[in-house]
Amino acid sequence: MTKAWAPVFSDVDPRSRKPRTAGVTMVIDKCQGPGATVDLLAMAGEYIDHWKLSFGTSALLEEDLLRDKIARVRDKGTLIYPGGTLTEYAIVRGACRDYMRRARSLGFNGIEISDGTIHLSPAIRRDVIRFALDLGLVVVAEVGKKDPREQPSAEALAKQALADFEAGASWVIVEARESGKGVGVYGEDGSVHEQDVDIIATALNSHLDRLIWEAPLKNQQEYFILRFGPDVCLGNIQPRDVLGVEALRAGLRFETLRPLIEEMERERAEDIPSLAERVSRIARRRLPEA
Repeated sequence: MTKAWAPVFSDVDPRSRKPRTAGVTMVIDKCQGPGATVDLLAMAGEYIDHWKLSFGTSALLEEDLLRDKIARVRDKGTLIYPGGTLTEYAIVRGACRDYMRRARSLGFNGIEISDGTIHLSPAIRRDVIRFALDLGLVVVAEVGKKDPREQPSAEALAKQALADFEAGASWVIVEARESGKGVGVYGEDGSVHEQDVDIIATALNSHLDRLIWEAPLKNQQEYFILRFGPDVCLGNIQPRDVLGVEALRAGLRFETLRPLIEEMERERAEDIPSLAERVSRIARRRLPEA
């Protein structure tokens, strides 16, 4: 499809197209009705790679409505899955296998596996991942706890993420909850703990393309895009923010355009470098040596 401004800005959005193997945007959906779903897919469907029906919200919907919603999302080439909390609920109820079979029969093409509220032994977590794979579901694992008082260390998050990738997960999410505060790699005010990001990124260097950083706040989205480039994976994006996040990725907002202009001025260049070029040439923050 031709973009509206293509005659003027032919390369405004040079990112890869779906299905992407890096740089995915995961939307968190709490209550998008049929009309809102259709509108969002029409406006921003090409920029949404993962669609998460958060918490256990999908269990509260009528079957026909849910099936229709899933079908519409999948028609856009998008991975759609119920939130990990529903998986945890199924495990606690002793219905994990039936839950996954039902997810597949409803049309979901992915499943999120987490232990943000419960505790899973490494063996059980591995078995749950493998059962989902046997059903043909794409596994999206999540690492981290939802309770700020029980936050694992960055080293523990990295270790669990590596184990999940080795077990067959296609993607791993770093937990941040919807607030983005006091959980995962974020402080109580939503600021990024850069040392924790360094530790995780160094340990998962070969898997960074498939590591999804939940980043519900704009300062977090800005940080990861300027840190890792426009093809960093971001999650827990509100539906209303999808185009705004893509604009950040493309250098179309102050937060990411300003660094490009500053570099152009320093180098006395005539052309503004792309965000990807800037990140690859002059990293804003460098990883510690392994």
